[in-house]
Amino acid sequence: MAPRRPQRRRDFGSVRRLPSGRWQARYWAPDGERRGAPETFETKTDAQTWLNVTQADMERKVWRDPDAGAIPFEEFALTWVKERGLAVTTEDLYRLLLRLHILPTFGEWRLDEIDPADVRTWRAERLAATGPTQVAKAYRLLKAILETATDDELVRRNPCRIKGAGKESPEERPVATVAQVDAVAEAMGPRWRLMVYLAAYGPMRPEEQAALRRPDVSLDPLVVYVTKAEPERTNGQRAPGDTKSAAGKRTIVLPGFLHKEVDRHLRWFAEPGESGLLFVGEKGAPFRRTTFGRKWRKARALVGLPDGFRFYDLRHTGHTLSTRSGATLKDTMVRAGQSSEKAAMGYQHSPLDRQMEVANGIDGLVRTQRAKVAEVVEAPGVREA
Repeated sequence: MAPRRPQRRRDFGSVRRLPSGRWQARYWAPDGERRGAPETFETKTDAQTWLNVTQADMERKVWRDPDAGAIPFEEFALTWVKERGLAVTTEDLYRLLLRLHILPTFGEWRLDEIDPADVRTWRAERLAATGPTQVAKAYRLLKAILETATDDELVRRNPCRIKGAGKESPEERPVATVAQVDAVAEAMGPRWRLMVYLAAYGPMRPEEQAALRRPDVSLDPLVVYVTKAEPERTNGQRAPGDTKSAAGKRTIVLPGFLHKEVDRHLRWFAEPGESGLLFVGEKGAPFRRTTFGRKWRKARALVGLPDGFRFYDLRHTGHTLSTRSGATLKDTMVRAGQSSEKAAMGYQHSPLDRQMEVANGIDGLVRTQRAKVAEVVEAPGVREA
C-alpha cells in the first residue's frame, strides 16, 4: 500500500475569477466560517492584497467580524438602558431622549451604518428643532451607547466625535431676594410655604422634600435629616430610593427664623402618625408634581418673579445666601448635598458645628433684610391710609 500523503494545511484564503470578469476573495474567519470579501475586485492583485491585509489584521488581533455591527440601533440601545441598573428617573430620562431625539433617526439603522457625517447631520437637525440643552443630553447618550458598541467590537470606532457637543452651557440661574422668597411663600399658601423656605434656606431638592417624614425633622435643635428621596416619574408614580448621591444624605441645620414655620407645619399640615409624610395635599395624599407646579406658576406670577424662575432655582438662592453669610464653598456644597470628589473631601472639614454657624449667618442676614423692608413700609408717607 502506498504511504498516506500528509494532509495539506488549509490556506488562509483564495481568489477566483467570476463570470463577470471581476475577482472574488474568500477566507477562513477565526470562528471557522468561510467568508467572502464585502466587495469584488477589478484585478487578481487587488483581491490578493485585500486578503493579505485581512490576514494581517487577524494576526495583530484587530480583525472585526464584518457582520458584528448588523444589530439594529434601537435593539442595542434599549438593551443598553435596561442593563445599566439606572435610577428610575435616569432611566425615564434616557428613554425619553431616545424616543424624542435619537430613535426617529437612527432606530432602524445598523450600528455599523452610523458614521461621523450622519451624527453631525442629526445634531444639526436637532439643534434647529429644539433647545441646545436637550441636544447636548441626547448627544451624550448617543455617544455613551456607541462607546459600549465600540468596546464590544461591534463597531470599529465611535462615530460621535464632535468636540464639545455634549457640553451644556445653561444660562446663569436667577437669584430671588429675601422679600421675593417671603412673598412667593405667602402666595403658595400656609400648606406649602415651608416647602419654599426649605428649598431656599435648606437648600433641599424637591425629591428630598417629598420623602421627608415627621422623624426627619427636629425642633431642638432645628435640623432636617435627609436620608432618602422620592422623585416623581414621568408616569406620575413616586420612586422611593436613595438620595441623588452619597453626599445627599446629610443633616441640614435650619436658620432660627424657621422655627415657628416648622412647628406650625408639623402641628397643622403634616400627615398624622409617628411616621407621617411632612408634605401632603389637602386630601392627605402625597403631593403631585403637576398640581404643585400649577400652584408654583400662579404664585410666581402673582409676586412678579420671572416666568423662567423655577422652584428648583430657590436652591441657587440658597447657595448665594450661604456664601454671603460667610460660608465657604465647601460649607455650601455640603449644605446643598452636592456630589463630587471635592464636596466629599470638604465634608470632613465642615462638621455640624460649622453648619450651625452657617445657619446662624443666614438667620441674621434674613432678619436684617426683613427689618429694612418693615422700616420702609412703616415710614411716614409710606404707610397705607
